[in-house]
Amino acid sequence: MTKHLFAYYNDIFPKYWNEPALTDYNGTISYTFAQVAEQTARLREYFQAIGIRQGDKIALCGRNCANWAVAYLAIASYGAVIVSVLHEFSGEDIEKLINHSEARMLFVGPYIWKSMQAEHMPGLDAIVSLTDFSLIATKREEIAMPQEPVTVPQNNHIFTVRNLDELLLINYTSGSTGSPKGVMLTYRSVSANVGTGLEFLPPGGRQNVVSMLPLAHMYGQLAEFLYPLASGCHIHFLTKSPTPTLLMKAFADVKPYIIVTVPLVIEKICKRAVMPVLEKPPVQRLLKIPLLRNMAISTIKKKLMKAFGGQLKYFIVGGAALNPDVEKLLLEVKFPLVVGYGMTECGPLIGGCYVHEFVARSGGHILPGNEIRVESADPYNEVGELLVRGEHVMLGYYKNEEATRAAFTDDGWMRTGDLGLIDKKNNIFIKGRNKTMILGASGQNIYPEEIEGKLNDMEGVVESVVVEREGKLIALVFPDYEGELRFRQTIPELMRENLRKLNERLPKYAQIFNIELKENEFEKTPKRSIKRFLYK
Repeated sequence: MTKHLFAYYNDIFPKYWNEPALTDYNGTISYTFAQVAEQTARLREYFQAIGIRQGDKIALCGRNCANWAVAYLAIASYGAVIVSVLHEFSGEDIEKLINHSEARMLFVGPYIWKSMQAEHMPGLDAIVSLTDFSLIATKREEIAMPQEPVTVPQNNHIFTVRNLDELLLINYTSGSTGSPKGVMLTYRSVSANVGTGLEFLPPGGRQNVVSMLPLAHMYGQLAEFLYPLASGCHIHFLTKSPTPTLLMKAFADVKPYIIVTVPLVIEKICKRAVMPVLEKPPVQRLLKIPLLRNMAISTIKKKLMKAFGGQLKYFIVGGAALNPDVEKLLLEVKFPLVVGYGMTECGPLIGGCYVHEFVARSGGHILPGNEIRVESADPYNEVGELLVRGEHVMLGYYKNEEATRAAFTDDGWMRTGDLGLIDKKNNIFIKGRNKTMILGASGQNIYPEEIEGKLNDMEGVVESVVVEREGKLIALVFPDYEGELRFRQTIPELMRENLRKLNERLPKYAQIFNIELKENEFEKTPKRSIKRFLYK
């Protein structure tokens, strides 16, 4: 039976009442569990005073911070619906989404508010700053925001446990293939995801977490906020852009038990700091001697563990496929790696597993609460679209019946848009996106992501996108300009050599006609997936 999100919190909050819960890393705000309860009660009083009703929409848009999390808990525990908007959208787009959602209130970060105007959002009764919960604008000037937190008794009735099938959240998020839609998620979906996290990634007592992925995205929201808070963890929010320097310092200071990230982070560390050392001839010779090899592997693991704070129990990668060579290295050194699979529409978990069960190149196995089906005659050998159903799955897209109908089959399975296979143990293997698959001249299915994976392994390639032009495959490549002096050739010469080597590894129908160099990195979504639809 699914345990309600707030039932978890009602168990945990009294237990750790005076312990720190939410902290802005290198900031001035830090709340104990008691103070979180008091601040949420304060905000609920204001909602009631200005006439917010249960089921009304309240928008939330800002960088990661403790007040973002407090506002989220206040909205949900009042019975209003959270409208989660990524802060990286333009001010104009944020205004449009807030109007589309019919939100009556907005919590907003100050730097985002500079690009917005209240008159463009006539449905809002109040606009509140995430800096200090002060009123930026209001239609009810006679009603002030309560200045003092509301005293809350230390018991297990802090949050009202509502119907699991009520709407909790409308998540406006961007994908790599088009414009945003409002994903409607119930308490059941989010609560089941929290329960899955606690089952497969148990913290084991009071632990620390670094929140670096955008909280408005379900990946960061679940893995770095809702799930760890349910076990009493202390969450440290990076309130600035997570540069490599800031991340490494935060990991060293906070010493997190879990790091949840996208492939780009670990790939950069391994490809720049570990791989070059392993590829040196003297090291290669040492690695062929069993005893010395074991010592080298142990040293690599210790260095990686130290880089991430030294207390790491789980390193979770999602959002895209991990580079095969990096994955192989991490598994060989017994790094606590799991690559998961999910999407916003499932709140977000579909696939995952225990660390010791992870199968290379998979996205984990189908998780409890979900079912999976491959739309093909032979799901173990023939690639087809992955279909899912279960308690994680969304209700649909807000005010978009056409998109909702297109997302589901007649018998209730949700189309993921991903192409893949499963094995006998229900491990999931993603081959590509339905929308990105290219049909070859003789009817062969070509998956750009598989070609890109091989190309990204080659010297001098940072990232790539494979596109079709007039029946030919072209690889767009952003090369390692910073490392040019290390190359034996110039970058164009190196890419010609890469093209030859790549095509030797590809079937005739999937061979690349040309490599086209890009001057800048590809544009990314907040979860660091390339916005493929921008590149033709």
